[in-house]
Amino acid sequence: MSVSVLLVEDDEVIRKSVGMALERYGYRVDAAADGLTGLERFHAGGHDLLLLDVMLPGLDGIGLCRRVRESSLVPILMMSARGDALDVVSGLEAGADDYVVKPADTAVLVARIRALLRRAAPAPGTPTLVFGDLTVDPEALEVRVAGELVSLAPTELRLLLEFAANPGIVLDRQTLLRNVWDYGWDGDSRVVDLCVQRLRRKVGADRVETVRGFGYKLRR
Repeated sequence: MSVSVLLVEDDEVIRKSVGMALERYGYRVDAAADGLTGLERFHAGGHDLLLLDVMLPGLDGIGLCRRVRESSLVPILMMSARGDALDVVSGLEAGADDYVVKPADTAVLVARIRALLRRAAPAPGTPTLVFGDLTVDPEALEVRVAGELVSLAPTELRLLLEFAANPGIVLDRQTLLRNVWDYGWDGDSRVVDLCVQRLRRKVGADRVETVRGFGYKLRR
């Protein structure tokens, strides 16, 4: 079954060109021109990934991302016209998993989509990991703190798995970008910092330690 992408972009030229490009790669594209229509299409169901522009009429991409995150962990890729720092940070804090700068090269866009879809899939054969009252089951995609189920987005789970595979070891941002975000080139370290912040809010602020000037590590 082909992957379904919900594309929400108000610029008709970009919407059509991106849609056709993704269809050439075998994706099914459901397109919307504004945030409220995009939210309706999302609630109709059946999408494997959302590709959202930041600037949208009616309901902007940040607001749409927040509304989606109220009920779903579907991978979300934001598009920003200039890679503006405020747009990027706002999108990631709203729950987006990654972002691309428009106009995005098709090969780069497809690579980011594939990476997000890989992160959303369970890691077969990985045993349950236990750190005190923190339990991570990679196959069931379940994380529990003191027995209580914690809801993590795919990227947050992959980040936690990377820390759990290297307990007590300091991981720098470029290593995390490469292993968690699948960046084959230098990426924006803000995605790491903001995802760490979201992860801390969910599993405990003291579990992931900042090693100033170097990176992060999971406390043993």
